Amino acid sequence: MSLFAGIDGGGSTTRCVVGDEVSILGRGEAGPSNIVRVGERDAHDAITSAVKLACSEAKIEPSKLQRSCIGVAGGGRSETARQVRQILSTIVTGEIEVVGDMVIALEAAFGAGPGVIVVAGTGSIAYGRNGAGETARAGGWGFAISDEGSAHWIGRAVVSQAMRANDEGQKLELMKEVLKAWRLDTWEQMIMAANASPPADFAQLFPIIVAAADHHDSIAHDVLTRAGRELARLAGTVIARLFPNEVDVRVAIAGGVFGNAPLVRHVFYNQLRLSYPKILASETVVEPVLGALKIARKATKGGTIGAH
Repeated sequence: MSLFAGIDGGGSTTRCVVGDEVSILGRGEAGPSNIVRVGERDAHDAITSAVKLACSEAKIEPSKLQRSCIGVAGGGRSETARQVRQILSTIVTGEIEVVGDMVIALEAAFGAGPGVIVVAGTGSIAYGRNGAGETARAGGWGFAISDEGSAHWIGRAVVSQAMRANDEGQKLELMKEVLKAWRLDTWEQMIMAANASPPADFAQLFPIIVAAADHHDSIAHDVLTRAGRELARLAGTVIARLFPNEVDVRVAIAGGVFGNAPLVRHVFYNQLRLSYPKILASETVVEPVLGALKIARKATKGGTIGAH
């Protein structure tokens, strides 16, 4: 029996699944492992912890894995791939493949077939492949200049809009929750944290924003609606580039923003259908880590594919 590992090195959570040729034998989760955001040491701890937990549940040693695939932001860049491969090689001894995080998401959604996947987690990206094997992406260029509709983008937009409301004399209950989430006491501390280098974790605010929208907070509702539209715009950009003459394009979604905010999900598909009314939309939020496992199971030799 051959044993494989698929790993999704996310900006908030690192997930690992271990399996044989047909079954999943174990799962593990740990903290974030985006090297750019958390650094190599924390990425190492998260990746190794997730792999060990999955292997423990599967009752196997990591050294027994024949092949592993890990998808991470920046996995298509040689330096990032080298760092991640080095981290993973400290715990597994088999073949290691490092790919972009959108590559494992596309694999999870469509296998080798055509389609467009939109990922919205800590960051965001749209990525697709057509029937000719051509690929295209939109977004995903980092939180400072891109990542529209992501948890980070949503958190930052809410704080920005709330500050404007405060300037106008409004007192917002939502901002009390922001202070609590960041473990701060005053507005002055929040302003310092938001403008620090690096800034406070805006993505951490996403759950309280979703809860606020559910309780009819107008700012939270507005920002989540905008997020859905921004993500639809990313998808539309990829569709226009890869499928200019097709109407029944398959579209899938992944990531915690889609999974935990139905409002974003509904706005996304409603907005996208205005331009592409016949898209084949899947409401199921796919698990990119399962795409990593599928790639690991394939008889490919090392290498790095994809870019993000």
